[in-house]
Amino acid sequence: MNNSATNQEIKTKILQGLELAYERLLKTKRANNGELVVLRDHKIVRIKP
Repeated sequence: MNNSATNQEIKTKILQGLELAYERLLKTKRANNGELVVLRDHKIVRIKP
């Protein structure tokens, strides 16, 4: 396997892991009636999912 193919596989796995972590975060916040804190237009905003 060449280096670029290995890097592409690693990148794909990292992105899949991030998507899974985000889905789990939303699921947990919804179950606990929590808030998400995000940065929007250079301001900190709290969002109810």
